[in-house]
Formats: sequence, C-alpha cells, structure tokens
Amino acid sequence: MRPSAPRLILASASPRREELLRRLGLSFSAVPSEEPEEFPPGPPEEAVRAVALAKARAVAARVGSGVVLGADTIVVLDGAVLGKPKDRDDARRMLRALEGRSHHVITGLALVEAPAGRETSAAVVTRVRMARYGGGEIEAYLATGEPYDKAGAYAIQGAGGRLVAEVAGCYTNVVGLPLTTTRRLLAEWGVVAA
Repeated sequence: MRPSAPRLILASASPRREELLRRLGLSFSAVPSEEPEEFPPGPPEEAVRAVALAKARAVAARVGSGVVLGADTIVVLDGAVLGKPKDRDDARRMLRALEGRSHHVITGLALVEAPAGRETSAAVVTRVRMARYGGGEIEAYLATGEPYDKAGAYAIQGAGGRLVAEVAGCYTNVVGLPLTTTRRLLAEWGVVAA
C-alpha cells in the first residue's frame, strides 16, 4: 500500500496559479501568504527564490501541516526588475521599455513542509521577445485593465499575448507557474496526482 501523499497548499491568491496547478491533476487548497513582495538585494534569480520561500514559510506557519508551494514571478529587463505597475503611467513606462526588446521572466518556486520545516527552492528563467507595437496599442491594452496586477505590465495568456513576438523556454513560467519544474519538485517530495 502506497503511503498517502501529504496535503498540498498553494501559498497564493492568484487564479492563474490555481488554474495551472490544477493542470497537474493535484488536489490542493489555496491560502494567500499576505507576505509583502520585497526583493532582497542580489541577483534576480536569488531574490525571487527568497520571496517565494518567504511566502511559503508564512503560510506553513499558519496551516500546521502539509507541503506549501510558494511562487513569485518577475520580469527582468537589462538587469532591472519590473514588478507589478503602481499605476497607469508606470504600466505605460514598462510597456514602452519592453517594446521590440527581449527580457527574462523569472519565477521563484519554494516548497516548505509544515511542521517539519524541510525546504527547497528553484528558479526558472524564460526569455521573451516583445513585438513592435506603438503608443496606440499600448493605450488600448491599458484600457483593458489587464496589466495592473502583472509583473512587467502584461499577461501573455490574455490580451497582452498579442504584444509578444517570441517565447524561448517555458510558456507556463511566463504565466506564473512553470509546470515541469513544479511537477518535478512536488514529485521529489511525494506529492503526486492520485
């Protein structure tokens, strides 16, 4: 008889992450971390892993038992992190800076087992090249309301997808949860689909 898999908790309020995690056929509950997304100094991959780990630790401390999956996604252009825009002007600035250029989307993943405290983390990097689009397309996209809670001010899975010319690497990473790496990390901890 196979031992039962540990309970899985997604430390997120993101409907996109929930939808992606469901694709793996896993049973889970979602508990928002409420941790501020403050990036420590250092290389972006390490910083985003640290934020994902902080989210997972915060939820693990509240839930008592289970495996907590934390994730955070950033956009990096010329070494600068583009988080979620503060307002319309900030979103416009980001979209202008990204136009016709390549950038990296980095998602930090972290697993924390409660109450044991076992931890692991990873970062997945995808290169994205944006199309050439003009001010009119930027304004039309801003009017959709979509860019305001997205790193880099665009959602590849939504209307923002038409601003993207090419993706090199994991598409679901750009959406917010790299499924191949997530599946591998969870399987290493015995969290698999029934």
